[in-house]
Amino acid sequence: MANDPASATHPEETFEVEPDEEEERELELDPEVAQRRAVALSHVRKFGDPVLKTRARPVERFDDALRSEVDRMGALMGDALGVGLAAPQVGVLHRVLVYRVQHQAPVAALINPEVEWAGKELETMEEGCLSLPGVLIDVERPVHVRIRAADERGEPLVVEASGLEARVIQHEIDHLDGVLILERTTREQRKEAIRALREAQQAA
Repeated sequence: MANDPASATHPEETFEVEPDEEEERELELDPEVAQRRAVALSHVRKFGDPVLKTRARPVERFDDALRSEVDRMGALMGDALGVGLAAPQVGVLHRVLVYRVQHQAPVAALINPEVEWAGKELETMEEGCLSLPGVLIDVERPVHVRIRAADERGEPLVVEASGLEARVIQHEIDHLDGVLILERTTREQRKEAIRALREAQQAA
């Protein structure tokens, strides 16, 4: 997940970017920031890559390699002006996600996350995805969730999240299950989004 470059200093106010709007958006970015963002986005797997439709495997070893993986994902997410990133998006089939919904907050990592509880209150909000450039889709999700996971050192965690934080975590857990937001919307929006993605790929 990524943040709107035009609002890069206030990530909590937005949800997703449309990464293909480079010509217009990057004019509002510092050139160095724009370059780092472009490099980071080049490491993100895009629509059509089979890894995005594959269920990730549980992490069993909490070692330096895992912590390096988390650090790399956090750096890529930051450079891409993102608020969340799942390991399959960078080609790694581990149940690992990182997120940060407040600009000054540290990057949080959830390993082997599971939704332990979801509230009945639902909210529909536009979501996009770095793996689906240029696409925004209405997605309905629970407003409140409780997540059971581990941190990168294997320590157990329970996260009670609401609002944007809950949405970001649910979005990234979907990636760990091989589920894209295309599967969370109406048939009409899905068909339109897939058509736009294919046209963009052909034009590239």
